[in-house]
Amino acid sequence: MKTPKMILFDYGQTLVAEQKFDGVKGTEAVLRYAVRNKYHLSAEQVQARANEINQELGRFDPEKRHLFQIEIPNAMFTAYLYESLGIEIALSSPEIDTVFWDAAAPGVPTAGIQDFLGYLKGKGIRTGVISNISFDPAVVAGRINRLLPENTFEFILTSSNYLFRKPNKRIFELALEKAELQPDEAWYIGDQYECDVKGSLQAGLLPVWYIGAIDLPYTEDKNILTVKTWREVERYLEK
Repeated sequence: MKTPKMILFDYGQTLVAEQKFDGVKGTEAVLRYAVRNKYHLSAEQVQARANEINQELGRFDPEKRHLFQIEIPNAMFTAYLYESLGIEIALSSPEIDTVFWDAAAPGVPTAGIQDFLGYLKGKGIRTGVISNISFDPAVVAGRINRLLPENTFEFILTSSNYLFRKPNKRIFELALEKAELQPDEAWYIGDQYECDVKGSLQAGLLPVWYIGAIDLPYTEDKNILTVKTWREVERYLEK
C-alpha cells in the first residue's frame, strides 16, 4: 500500500447515504406534472409496471446487479414507461429524474465525508467519482454538488453517460485515462462488494470497502481494507 495520487469514490451509501428507495413516492411526485393520463392510472399502478419491466430486464436485483454491466439510462426507461401507459409529463427527462429521485430516495452526506474530502484536499490527493446510476449525469452532478458543495472532484462519471456499469473494468479504465494515472496510483472507495470492491480490484486499483452506511448484508473479507468511518481511512493514509 502506498499513498495514492487520487481517490475515486462511489456515490450511493458512500458519499451520500440515501433513504430506503420508495418508487411509489417518486412516481407520485412525477404524476403531479401529468398533462395527460389516458387510463387514470395511480402512482401504485405506474410503479407496478416499472417494477415489472425492471424485473424483465434484470435491473436492480441486489443479488444479481453486478451481472448487469450495461446501463439503461432513465431517459429511455421513463420515456417508454409513461408513453406506453398513455401518460404525458410536462417535464424534460432530466426534470423527471430530479423530481422522481428527490421524492423516492432523498439523501444526506455520510458522516464525516465533508471533513474527509477537506483532508484530502489539504494533502493534495485528487478526487473523482464513478457511479452506477441511471439518472441523467447532470442531475447526479447537481445532487452531489448540492450536498457536498466544497468538493473538488475532477470528474463525476456515471454509467448513464458512459454505458458501462461497475464491476466492468472499462469504466475504471476511463477514469484512469481522464486522470492520466496508472491503476496502482489510485484507490477506489465504495460500499458494494461485487461492483465496487471486486470491480476496482480487477481493474488494478486498491479497493477500500466502506461499510459505514451500507444497506445490504455483507460477509467480511479479511483481504480487503474495510472501514466504517472516514477517520479510519485518514489513519491508513497517515501510515
